[in-house]
This record gives sequence, C-alpha cells and structure tokens, in this order.
Amino acid sequence: MCLLDLKGEKSVKQPIDPAAGTLAVWAGEEERIKQATQVPVFHSVAFGYHNLDQWLEVALGRQSGHIYSRNTNPTVGVFEEKVRRLEGAEAATSAASGMAVISAALFALLKPGDRVVSVRDTYGGTHQMFTEFLPRFHIQAVLCDTTDPEAIEAEIAAGCQLLYLESPTNPTCKVMDLKRLADAGHSAGAICIVDNTFATPINQNPLALGADLVLHSATKYLGGHADALGGVICGRRDLVEKIYHFREINGASLDPNAAYLLLRGMKTLHLRVRQQNASALAVARFLEAHPAVARVFYPGLESHPGHGIARRQMRGFGGMLSFMLADNRLEAVGRLLPRLRYAHAAANLGAVETIVGPPATTSHVECSAETRAAMGIPEGLIRYSTGIEETEDLIADLAQALACFEVG
Repeated sequence: MCLLDLKGEKSVKQPIDPAAGTLAVWAGEEERIKQATQVPVFHSVAFGYHNLDQWLEVALGRQSGHIYSRNTNPTVGVFEEKVRRLEGAEAATSAASGMAVISAALFALLKPGDRVVSVRDTYGGTHQMFTEFLPRFHIQAVLCDTTDPEAIEAEIAAGCQLLYLESPTNPTCKVMDLKRLADAGHSAGAICIVDNTFATPINQNPLALGADLVLHSATKYLGGHADALGGVICGRRDLVEKIYHFREINGASLDPNAAYLLLRGMKTLHLRVRQQNASALAVARFLEAHPAVARVFYPGLESHPGHGIARRQMRGFGGMLSFMLADNRLEAVGRLLPRLRYAHAAANLGAVETIVGPPATTSHVECSAETRAAMGIPEGLIRYSTGIEETEDLIADLAQALACFEVG
C-alpha cells in the first residue's frame, strides 16, 4: 500500500497484520473515493456504462463494478468487506436484517429432504424458521438440548446437511464448544453455520474454530446505535456466493443508507465492546449476590456451566446477560422495568444504551409461553443488554430498582 508521508512524498509501507480495533476503523476503507475520508452513501439504484462490452463484463461478473443496487452497491460493499476482514473470511454478503440473512442462508443451502441439526436455544425468529417454515418445504430440523454435546453429535451422525449453532445463545447465554461440534458436523459432511451476534468479531471468531459460515444481526452490536437494520454472513466463498445469489433474487437487500450507519457504528465497535464486556461482568456479579435475584446467566461468571468453554474460545464474555428474579413471574418484571433510570425497555440489544426486557416481548415474542417453557426460558427472565454507561451508574440503578422487592 502506497501512502503519503508527512512531507508529501510517497513511501512504501510494509504490510502489517492489524488488530481487530484497527480493522474496525480501516478495513474496506483504504481506497478513497474523491478523496473523501468517509464512505459516501450511494443512493443510486443503477450504475451506467457508456461501453456495452464493459457493461456486459460487469454484468457477468468477469469485471468488478456495479449494475443495480438490489445486487450490489458500493456503500454496502465496504460494509461487507469490513465484516469479512474482522471475521477472517473468504467472502461476505449482506441482507436487509439479521433474519433476512438467516433465511437466505437456510433457503440457499437446503433442499427438500435435507436434515438440519440445531439446538433449542436459538433466537426466536430462527426457532420459527426451524419449526414453522422449513417443514413446509419438507426440510427436517432436529433441535437438541443445547447443553448436551453428545446428543447433538448423535443427531449429526444420524444425518445432517447443515449444522446451525448460536453461542452465546439468546437469551440465556448458553455456550457451546464450537470446535468440537464443527468437527462433528464436518465428519458427517455438514455445513456449519454459527450466529455470532452476541459475541461480535471482537470477542469470538467462529471461522477460526472450524465453522464454514458466521453471521450477525448487524442491527445489534455491529451498528451499535439502534438506528439501522442489517444482516451479514461471511465464510467460504462457494457458500457465500450461493447465499448472495438467493438474496439478490429474493430482493432483501441492505439499504445503502443503513450500510453507512452500520459502517459509522463499527468504527467504535472495539471500544464499545470493551466497555460492555467489563460492565456486564460487574453487573452479573452484583446481581448474583443480590437477594432478589434467583439466578444470573452470564458466561463470564465462574458459576456459569459454560465458563470453561467460554474462556477457551472467547476473548471477552460479551455485553449480554440475563437474570431471573426470585419472584419468577412476568408481573414482577413489570414492577422492576419502569424503575430503571438508565435502561430502555425495548426489543433490541447491543446498543450504546442499556436495554432490558423479558423474552416474551423481545427475543421470543413469536413463541408461545409453552414453547418458551420447553426451551428453558422462564417467564420471569430479564434480558439485560449492557450499554456503555459508567459501570457504577448501572449497578446503582439496578440496586435502587431491585429495592422494590425488599421486605420490611
């Protein structure tokens, strides 16, 4: 790469292997457009060519360029490249939301008669794909106990074209041994996909642990400001190309303005996640010791069943945790949430502001109470997405809010 030094003379820079924080700022943005220091938003639906031969070369994919923004767009391309570099992937493609990219992956890679092996603890929308939509296309989805790797391996060995994992899980933060399960999937000839939304590329890289594809609801931590929807998937080039082709025909394309907002948010991804990791661990320890709290779910706690695995495969434990009140009823949740001063009660996560809510109105609103119970999600569970506020203020806020359950 050739850059201008302070004297204005060209100097050749030696190649370096930048850390994730540097990649979050610079990856995909090395080439400037019209000397702009920020990526422009290309609102153009189409891109024109004076030369028909060049147009045809671009249209056939034999030359780089853009034809129509439903297919590719320069702003969106930079966002995809940034995530690709952060995850160490061969290729990446995006979609209009996290569920759009999950749906595109499943429908692009599966066919009638195929068998998917996954776990019970996936995000509610993903769970609905497995239980409601895939069966309509004669695709079987077997959902295993998330905490039983032997049972998952047995189902994989019984026949599996696609292994779908999520770690940590939404909302109870269960942790799976990704390398072990990816190895089992590959032994059966299966494609392994990991939802890395909770961990982010700062804390975990599933491709390095053996996954074939890793995806994110970019709406959450990647964007980080709760102002743009998006989804992204990256990994093996041959698989990404299939997903891209389905998505370009399906039409659930990422909007260039949303891509710009996601790019802007990603500049501070490593800083936000660093603070959220630290605050979430401190909050989890505070809640674990509080008499009004029955149980805390956070992989950074030594008491968490998956703590050992998390220490091996994660660089940080994330900003997401959940906890169960001693009064394990939805009514008790309704008492607590309005008392919190520094938390939005909303169906989102991963933002700069702390966000709270029960799965009944957030991650698993699509599921019935019976289904949530079968998935091991208590109705009195509170999902807590730690923001970037001062840690001490978050703990003090929880303390004053939980005081409503004190007796006497």
